[in-house]
Amino acid sequence: MGAINNSDSTWQSKLELITRNLQEVLGEDKITTILKDRDLKVYWGTAITGRPHIAYFVPMSKIADFLRAGCEVTILFADLHGYLDNQKAPWELLALRTQYYENVIKQMLLSIDVPLDKLKFVRGTDYQLSREYSLDVYRMSSAITEHDAKKAGAEVVKQVEHPLLSGLLYPGLQALDEEYLKVDAQFGGVDQRKIFTMSEKYLPQLGYAKRAHLMNPMVPGLTGGKMSSSEEDSKIDLLDEPAVVKKKLKKAFCEPGNITENGILSFVKHVIFPLGAQEGFLVPRSADHGGDLTFSTFEELEQAFAKQEIHPGDLKAAVEPQINKLLAPIIKTFQDPKLKELTAKAYPPPGKATKGGAAGAASDELVPSRLDIRVGKIVDVQNHPEADSLYVEKIDVGEGVPRTIVSGLKNFVPIEEMQNRDVIVLCNLKPAKMRGVESCGMVLCASVDEPRAVEPLLAPEGSAPGERVFVEGYENGTPDDVLNPKKKVWEKLSADLKTSSQCEAQWQGNPLLTKLGKITSKSLKSAPIK
Repeated sequence: MGAINNSDSTWQSKLELITRNLQEVLGEDKITTILKDRDLKVYWGTAITGRPHIAYFVPMSKIADFLRAGCEVTILFADLHGYLDNQKAPWELLALRTQYYENVIKQMLLSIDVPLDKLKFVRGTDYQLSREYSLDVYRMSSAITEHDAKKAGAEVVKQVEHPLLSGLLYPGLQALDEEYLKVDAQFGGVDQRKIFTMSEKYLPQLGYAKRAHLMNPMVPGLTGGKMSSSEEDSKIDLLDEPAVVKKKLKKAFCEPGNITENGILSFVKHVIFPLGAQEGFLVPRSADHGGDLTFSTFEELEQAFAKQEIHPGDLKAAVEPQINKLLAPIIKTFQDPKLKELTAKAYPPPGKATKGGAAGAASDELVPSRLDIRVGKIVDVQNHPEADSLYVEKIDVGEGVPRTIVSGLKNFVPIEEMQNRDVIVLCNLKPAKMRGVESCGMVLCASVDEPRAVEPLLAPEGSAPGERVFVEGYENGTPDDVLNPKKKVWEKLSADLKTSSQCEAQWQGNPLLTKLGKITSKSLKSAPIK
């Protein structure tokens, strides 16, 4: 699709292009008024946390619409926001990740043939550390209630049981960005709606204008849920080679006839068709299955899939070359040695120092692969000689010599049920004395307070002592030798460890697994794991 000729186009055609495929628009009257007089100024912000993945083509296709409608577009690399969101982006890596995001997003826009003359990039810390902005943060903090700040960030800021104060600042900063970037409207996902409405409420209280807000729908990931940078199989990385794309698409959730939880169909709707399927969308099929089909509109494709006239395998086969076509120029550009080095430094393996960068920076990243969790077998258990509620266990965790571990299970599990029991053990805690006995690990349990109940987690049947337990999507990380107690790595990561409504152990919704299957609890649902 080519750019609109501004001199010939009407404000109506621009408005249609700006608002198409959006889930909601707040302040359309304001946008209409502006378009009758001049072009719209829009900003889109992205917190520089996980590596951008293929779902970023969804906002990019809308940014393409904005630019083709003559809008002035600012892309904000929200480096400070990434740090404030439960320190998802370590401070030492902010500059490197900003560079990575700018390079990769420019390549994405170039790969979809977007005019860049009215696009600019801004880094949050370029102005968010200024005296004026800092004073406005204090002014905002004196106006907004704790309830409103927490509510505004509920669907965007990482939610933990003991939230940091930084997460409450996050929504207010995003509201102030609208004023400091001097825009008419902010664009984002519908998950940011509460931040947008908070901005509309509080900016006028500071004497600033209320902005319009443009919201994209949330697009399902390949596994059926939200596409996430932290869930490896739910997204295709922008640097994934064709073989990897094929593998991930093969595993992607695509239930026959299901058009509501279908990341493949959503990608076709929000990326492939808007970016120019003028000749139609080709679904290749063998002659035995009716031959090739071509769809001129997404609605036709969706109806055919709903009626199961198209097999999921055929839909995936149609999408695969489209994805590879989008990724090819990005992958080619990132063959440059300097960009390869930038990628390695910005996203180093867990527990490794960045080459030529800040030593230990990577080890500050809070990812569950830093935890050394293993299947253990209790080979001996005794009552603690100095504590009525504690057991002293000898647990085989695959090291040849059993570890001594003290656990507070005496009031919850009879001693005869502890003997020869398989358990799940966190093995890289710093050894600590518990009432005179040194404990070299922790038996992980699901636990609830009302009514008080504690259950040791269960390994899949047939598991061997020492077998590694990992979080799906984080299989390749290297555990820390010893978790640094001063940095509270375990405390921060464990805040997101819970059992599901099916009693399955999860971290941020991703299952804990061994090679034989999932880790579970006996009966405790939606319970913290400690």
